[in-house]
Amino acid sequence: MAEQVPGALVSTEWLANHLSEADIRILDCTWHHPSTNLDGRNQYRGRHLPGSVHFDIDHIADPDSDLPHMLPSAADFAKKVGLLGVGDGDRVIVYDRLFGGSAAARVWWMFRVFGYDNVAMLDGGFGKWVAEKHPTEMSPVRPSPSSFTVKFRPELVRDYTQMKANLEAGAEQIVDARGPGKFDGSQADVFSFKRLGHMPGAINVPWADMVHSDTGALLNAPALKARFQAAGVDLAKPIVATCASGISSCMTALALYLLGRADVAVYDGAWAEWERAEDTPAVAA
Repeated sequence: MAEQVPGALVSTEWLANHLSEADIRILDCTWHHPSTNLDGRNQYRGRHLPGSVHFDIDHIADPDSDLPHMLPSAADFAKKVGLLGVGDGDRVIVYDRLFGGSAAARVWWMFRVFGYDNVAMLDGGFGKWVAEKHPTEMSPVRPSPSSFTVKFRPELVRDYTQMKANLEAGAEQIVDARGPGKFDGSQADVFSFKRLGHMPGAINVPWADMVHSDTGALLNAPALKARFQAAGVDLAKPIVATCASGISSCMTALALYLLGRADVAVYDGAWAEWERAEDTPAVAA
């Protein structure tokens, strides 16, 4: 039986001790919004974890959608992940350079959506790894293609129609991971949204409240539980996570996974899809 990752998160110490093992596949998932003039692929070329390859969430995405980094088809995901050298049974470790690791969390969620649980995020990401003086390298990795099998889990994804229906049914709590200013519409987003605010009934649990302010590592389970409960989230009831474009919402899904909620879905289109529709209500302060 293939060895499994120890959980949804791995520490820098754990990865340093397992770095050279043959079934470890490390994905550098660094992503930046175009407005930053930063490029994750270029940063990968400059310096990355030993043996890692770059996973571009804008490339491994639905090419026919004009929404940002929407999920690709299962077949496309399998093909492109296989070209990155990830095969069935591999232990996949994802990380990025973003504080908190939201792009890596997105990739962690994508693997789970496509039926693969042998995946974990590096807690604290590239920043913590470098701060602790673990090794990095500059040479790009050219992996040998591998065979990767997918099994789509639709229960982990929500689309526009489902979110619209949930407004009336109220079956799922909507947890929005954006910062409070973007949630209440008082702060513009880096995306060019026509409307600001949030979905009616949504609960704001900012992703930044889920991580340590000094290292970017996730809070421990009791602290995460306290954050959600203080915001009014009932951890015993169904939850769907959302954000601006489907990235930081995956931090919510990961945090709740650590609290035993492996069933939390993510609204893939997020506010980018919701705000552009003609018939969707928006709440702003």
